[in-house]
Amino acid sequence: MNWSRVTRRDVLKSSAAVTAAIVLPAGLVRGFEANEKVNLAVIAVGGRGGANLNGVSKENIVAICDVDRRPLDSAKNRFPQARAYTDYRKLLDEAKDLDAVVVSTPDHMHAPICLPAMELGLHCYCEKPLTRTVEEARRMAELAAAKKLVTHMGTPGRGEEDTVRTVEIIRSGALGDIREVHYWTNRPIWPQGFDRPVGEDPVPAYLDWDKWLGVAQRRPYREKWPEGHAVYQLPAEQRHGGIVYHPFVWRGWWDFGTGALGDIAPHMWHSAFWGLELGYPDSVEVVEMSGPATEMFPLSSVLKFTFPAKGARPAVDLFWYDGGKTPSPELLGVAQPPSGGALLVGTKASLGVGHKSVGDFPDVPKSLRRYDDMYAEWLRGIRESNPERPSCPFSYAGPLTEAYLLGNLALKIGGTIEWDAAARSVKNHPELNQYLKPDYRQGWAV
Repeated sequence: MNWSRVTRRDVLKSSAAVTAAIVLPAGLVRGFEANEKVNLAVIAVGGRGGANLNGVSKENIVAICDVDRRPLDSAKNRFPQARAYTDYRKLLDEAKDLDAVVVSTPDHMHAPICLPAMELGLHCYCEKPLTRTVEEARRMAELAAAKKLVTHMGTPGRGEEDTVRTVEIIRSGALGDIREVHYWTNRPIWPQGFDRPVGEDPVPAYLDWDKWLGVAQRRPYREKWPEGHAVYQLPAEQRHGGIVYHPFVWRGWWDFGTGALGDIAPHMWHSAFWGLELGYPDSVEVVEMSGPATEMFPLSSVLKFTFPAKGARPAVDLFWYDGGKTPSPELLGVAQPPSGGALLVGTKASLGVGHKSVGDFPDVPKSLRRYDDMYAEWLRGIRESNPERPSCPFSYAGPLTEAYLLGNLALKIGGTIEWDAAARSVKNHPELNQYLKPDYRQGWAV
């Protein structure tokens, strides 16, 4: 058989014919016949997982998994042919008929699920942020490259027309030299800045708390913050009924999420990171923060990432604002800054809030490819065996994730960290290097 042209259907037919298992050559990427559906497993099917399930619903949904029976049962009703699991490990043990996985769990479980899935040769769609720690991000990018897998980090941002057009404008020189970039967000829209509540609540019958914790260290389940706690002084839309961990508000906890930075930087940073080819920062400075970062991220922060000069491009200071912080009205040229936005400050012109927009540069030629819907691009990449087809493959998302996650390390000390990208270490605060790697719970190592 000509292995360079074999399709998945060929393998199945051949297996039936010889009534014996065919062992495929290592690293073989399966081919697809015209209009053949991709066999998918969707791991976590509530919240963002539900949206991602919708995004790939026209494919062959072979397996679904969630530690919460409520979204799992709902998805099972919708896809009755799919095998249902509460443990992703069992799903992967029975993954022989799968082509790819979609992972939409809390951040701390992204790498622990995607890495063994990729080891099996499965293509991966992983919800943003790619990982919770710096080391995991690099491992994800390296493994995807080694296995020649088609991957996508779940953000449409890099493929959107405004982003692509912004990169073309930056690279045309129409803005001049860009030495300063500003990004700000209304996040967090969940509680942050508190200590862990004491006590323990009964675990609801629908939730497998141990599997929800996964690789994270064991802790008691708490459903709601205690009555009278300061969390209830937050705006109603931010306190989410006083929920402590699940669903959604896990984002504010260091063990499970990546805070405001990990939630929104994967969406917003593309214009500068891609357009200026920023790479890794030399340093990250905490300009301002609302309080110390303990088990939770602070309620607000302002950070300055300094990226070194590269070729003819000068060094770039990238400022990040969250928790209601924004650039000054004077810088933006507006009386009241919006709750979220971006500004690229150039020596010839500035692009963003209060300044020029992408429509103000009609003479800049279109030089970059345009992207379709992010799910369509990922699935098309699988069918074409083209790892670079998606708009945000792990080859790009890995370095991007490493860069912004360094901001969370700086929040750990409330000061400035100096980063050695070659050595993958913090030079001036070596005690922070322990946080570059995940501390997986015994029995859950990847």
